[in-house]
Amino acid sequence: MPRRKTQPDELEEELLDIDEDIEDDDEDQPEAQAEEMTPLAEPSAPAEGEAAEVGEDGRAWYVIHCYSGYEKKVKHNLEQRIDSMGMKNQIFDVVVPTEEEIEVREGKRRTIERHIFPGYILVQMIMNDDSWYVVRNTPGVTGFVGMGNKPTPLRPEEVAAIMKRMEAEAPKVKVTFKPGQKVRIVDGPFLDFMGTVSEIDMDRNKVRVLVSFFGRETPVELDFLQVEKM
Repeated sequence: MPRRKTQPDELEEELLDIDEDIEDDDEDQPEAQAEEMTPLAEPSAPAEGEAAEVGEDGRAWYVIHCYSGYEKKVKHNLEQRIDSMGMKNQIFDVVVPTEEEIEVREGKRRTIERHIFPGYILVQMIMNDDSWYVVRNTPGVTGFVGMGNKPTPLRPEEVAAIMKRMEAEAPKVKVTFKPGQKVRIVDGPFLDFMGTVSEIDMDRNKVRVLVSFFGRETPVELDFLQVEKM
């Protein structure tokens, strides 16, 4: 959605009153970086006759790009602008999709919070010139996801899938190894044995490791949390 040539007075005044520390943060931020993981897919345009993604009151979920690694900072900046500019009746929620993940490092387990879609934030809003302007001009925001210059709302099933993933009760296990790599067993009857990963079963959270016994390699099936990359 293009920016209007003439903005409302309150929007112009707000821009002049942005805190200097927010502006400095924006200037010092690095350029958005490409991530190794698959980015959030572009929303697909609805087919002819397909139900609209926009609710009865006009609200819908949209996706915005931001500087990778600054998702929480951008979320904070946007929430401040929503409050200071009286936009709570048009911009309702800002979500950084995350999930809990367990990793093993130096023989110790720890739970970390991982961004599901690095560089992306979800915003529930009523799309119009004012709300677009507030979101698009938040420090750190680099644009909306959409077809061409038009922001495209997420489909309800896309939003439901993301929210379900965020609300999962059991944390995922972070896998830092792959077939052919050397690993050390950190738990169980084979504690401190070294071996080579031969197979990974993501569905069962199991890994098969070839461990040497008396000069002969023997396959041992272990949980992901029982091994760590060397």
